[in-house]
Amino acid sequence: MRTRFSDRTRSFLRLPAAATVAAVAAVAVVGSAAQAQPVEIPSFTDGHGLTVVDAEAHSSTDLTLTVTTAQLSGQHQIRVFLPADYATEPDKRWPVAYFLHGGGGRPHDVAAVPALRSNSMITVAPNGGLKGWYADWVMQDTALGAANWETFHTEQVVPFIDANLRTRTDRNHRAVIGLSMGGFGSLHYAQARPDLFGHVASLSGGIDFGMAEIRAVVLAMEINLPGLVCSSVPEGTCASVGPYVDSDAIFGSPYPIFNADRIWNEVDPAAPTNLAKLADTTIALYTGDQIPVESSTAVATATVGDRLNDLGIPHHTVNYGDGSTLASTCNGGHNYGCWAPAIADYLPRLEASFDSAS
Repeated sequence: MRTRFSDRTRSFLRLPAAATVAAVAAVAVVGSAAQAQPVEIPSFTDGHGLTVVDAEAHSSTDLTLTVTTAQLSGQHQIRVFLPADYATEPDKRWPVAYFLHGGGGRPHDVAAVPALRSNSMITVAPNGGLKGWYADWVMQDTALGAANWETFHTEQVVPFIDANLRTRTDRNHRAVIGLSMGGFGSLHYAQARPDLFGHVASLSGGIDFGMAEIRAVVLAMEINLPGLVCSSVPEGTCASVGPYVDSDAIFGSPYPIFNADRIWNEVDPAAPTNLAKLADTTIALYTGDQIPVESSTAVATATVGDRLNDLGIPHHTVNYGDGSTLASTCNGGHNYGCWAPAIADYLPRLEASFDSAS
């Protein structure tokens, strides 16, 4: 069932419970006077630079918001999964996990990860752009216009969610989980904003900007080279990663000449100075090692793991290789057949961390 609502002046909207959708449909057909038991769906108030222009309830615990912000051109969606008991436990506050999708992906990709429909936490999946790279772009005058993705997520979406939902607002009850491009985003956000995120997981992440192969992926997405591996659903080459932009648009020049690649180095998640910022953060790293892209993320993940060891920072790292030890759906490639079971493996660790922080 999909129900649209846009009145943000009321505190709640009344929608049929998911368990009674079939009954509601039957009532509509036969004209019965029987009434479905309503449940309470929270509405959202504009704030923190975000304006809600539309909202859609897929069910009583599955919502999609559409927002605008001066930080980004156009409209952007935020998918929200609520715990099953969210409405029936009005005095309870919940931990939050932010899910960052990969390149060529969208917020709705989160539906490919059943484990994130957790009854122990709220899951929020904001748009990260087809090639946003979770950054405030150097160039704001490309065909994409305003592109301040990091500011949108960390300074707007997080406080907006906290203002509108019953969340636990301390870092120990907030996690960021990302894959591929979003794997960079999750590790970078945890490093840039340790005040916000106490837990981070990166899956098949582009997390070592010292690697020419990973810089090349970013450049290829900027200039729309054909045959790009897409991390959206289903797996395959990207139908689109948006319009062409300059190769220096996101992080500036990638070439290490006269410090031209300064920004790449500043945001590099594998840089020891950045990894040191995770000393009080729980860290999980997952990767396979098949196909060229995944073999590069395996090298990047190993580098980050080794440097964390050098710094004495605990972490949980899993290279599931060809995927045979992870799940029957996993071939060790760059796809949700591996990411979904990897996140399912990670979630009990995150839930235990949330519980211990209580």
